[in-house]
Amino acid sequence: MGGHRNIWGNVSRIALRAGAPRLFILALAVAGALARPAAADERRAEISALTARIEALPDRSRLVFDLTGLPPVTAYPVANPPRIIVDLPQVLFRIEANAGLSPVDKLIKSYRYGIFAPGRSRVVIDLAGPAKILKADSEAAAGGPRLVIELAPTSSAYFAATAAEQARHLPAVPPPPPVAQSAKPPTDKAMVVIDPGHGGVDMGATGKNGELEKDLVLEFARALRQKIEEGGRARVLLTRDHDMFLPLADRVRIARENNASLFISIHADTLAASRVEGATVYTVSERASDAEAARMAEKENLADQSAGLESKADAEEVGDILFELTRRETHAYSRQFSHSLISFWKEVGALNKNPSRSAGFVVLKAFDVPSVLLELGYLSSDKDLARLTSQDWRERAAHRAAEAIDAFVSARSREARAPADDPSGATRPQ
Repeated sequence: MGGHRNIWGNVSRIALRAGAPRLFILALAVAGALARPAAADERRAEISALTARIEALPDRSRLVFDLTGLPPVTAYPVANPPRIIVDLPQVLFRIEANAGLSPVDKLIKSYRYGIFAPGRSRVVIDLAGPAKILKADSEAAAGGPRLVIELAPTSSAYFAATAAEQARHLPAVPPPPPVAQSAKPPTDKAMVVIDPGHGGVDMGATGKNGELEKDLVLEFARALRQKIEEGGRARVLLTRDHDMFLPLADRVRIARENNASLFISIHADTLAASRVEGATVYTVSERASDAEAARMAEKENLADQSAGLESKADAEEVGDILFELTRRETHAYSRQFSHSLISFWKEVGALNKNPSRSAGFVVLKAFDVPSVLLELGYLSSDKDLARLTSQDWRERAAHRAAEAIDAFVSARSREARAPADDPSGATRPQ
């Protein structure tokens, strides 16, 4: 195995055969993964990755990152789809973020890298076929420190068995990050949670000049937060305020635990048809409104896979009468806000020819929080890309979106104050 630091290496296999308890084996594995010189551990927060390249050898494929230090490395396979996961302490990737999205190699179909969790970075390698890890380690070389990942073809049966063994012993998801809290003291103002899609190792869509969805939606979310706060009617919380990965379930959890009155997930996808442009607002539904909405939901619901996690079915809520009534009312409010946002948006930005759609988006499934997904436009459209990269357009579009939010929050506030039978009160959605 060379210098490969797979945490389920020879020690764990020997211990398993001897009947050692799994917790003991995990302790051995973690201790082995962290057994590095103290000096390297002290420097790891400053380690950067400077370049990346694939070296195709006759019997193997090698992915090399040039580094500024020697971090500890953990690597393991994941199935469905087949991937190799490489975990590191936090590394600053000073490489073009889309550099690994279209490599040509017999084993490595593509690769991604970025922040996975606080203090942790991850490289995710999408495989063109089953592969085994020959080596995954940081090493000193004549040209400086580097991370070397060597893979060789293997049988589907061997890959599946190895991935299944790893899945039994490694946590499927990272520990959930602390729930974000509003920095302002509690008030009677509504809480609006804005969710910039993707982030960290999950890059999202990519524009023709290397523009990344995860960056563009974060910039828009920050501009929208500023516009909402300037209006003074609502508090605002971003699910992420920097380039970090966040699982879909945690995005929903942040909205619910902060008692959000509205949840808006921001995205900017790509399409094969470059002529398609304009914004779309999605709400949740069991059956998609059309084929494109179904494709969009299926793609976004696999976002966790981009970070190397396994996709899991949603946990079903207990469906009592009160739950069903709350869910129906929430869906009605979501549709009401969707129509309002489209009405405000059309005065400043292009709309898709079918701007109001619905599908089974996981991130919109909070039964008690009105939720929409705003597709700002398509990075595959030259017109949309020009808008999305324009600060002037971003400010104007954020302003109109904030006005739609203000109108929704105000209507909900009036409704909450008005008696149910008072004709002057706002009408509840049907």
